[in-house]
Amino acid sequence: MESAGRAPGRSALWSRPARSSVFATLQFALLCAALIWLTARGAANMGYNWQWYRVPDYFARVVDEQLVWGPLAFGFVETVRLSAIAFVLTVLLGLVVAVLRLSRSPVGRAVAVGYTELIRNTPLLVQLYIFYFVLAPIVAMDRYWTAIFCLTVFEAAFAAEIFRAGIMAVPKGQWEAAASLGLERWQAYRDIVLPQAVRFVLPPLTGLAVSLVKHSSIVSVIAVFELTTEGRNIISDTYMSFEIWLTVAGLYLSITVTLSLLAAWLERRFEVAS
Repeated sequence: MESAGRAPGRSALWSRPARSSVFATLQFALLCAALIWLTARGAANMGYNWQWYRVPDYFARVVDEQLVWGPLAFGFVETVRLSAIAFVLTVLLGLVVAVLRLSRSPVGRAVAVGYTELIRNTPLLVQLYIFYFVLAPIVAMDRYWTAIFCLTVFEAAFAAEIFRAGIMAVPKGQWEAAASLGLERWQAYRDIVLPQAVRFVLPPLTGLAVSLVKHSSIVSVIAVFELTTEGRNIISDTYMSFEIWLTVAGLYLSITVTLSLLAAWLERRFEVAS
């Protein structure tokens, strides 16, 4: 008779989560293969002349024995930089709006609700045009900071709801404990509530960062120097539409997949028991 403490066999180790992960990976690989095949087939029907050998020169090349970075490399770095600045400002503004919405002031709540509803229910492109053509000339703001400000205002409306949900998830007993200690409301936020809300808001905030990176490409319509703008400039000079757009998509994918993996890790690290 087999002992009860015997180690599980291979079939037991092949758990359902492992099978699901492998199945999802295979699905993603098949989808990518199908998209590549459709792209190649469409280009072949158009008589397109692939020029992949020219793409590396737009990342970096050696000139007079010196490494010179290309526009795609600079655009990639600028996209990361722009998104990082906008994300930091998004977190700050989103937290302020969330606190306003949970405040005891009817004016503060009305402002917060009006802001989130207005921003979340209007297109980002329309907001970008309003910021660039209407607000930026009034305050003498250049196009780069106009793009960052617009992305911040747009994403902060969603961040505010994430923060609000995280704060409301903290048990009410924590507020009562803070009051019993004689803490002011802002002290309760700083020392008791927000530290506990971090575990609730970190994973969705990382997902919001993924959306922000993807949304950052829209600032190319006002000619802000970033990855999509550089891709469009290269295509206008070389007509390598397929190669450049696929490369640009791959660069965005590298950023968003990294952030998605970080979000998955945070969800496991700060998993909240139901």
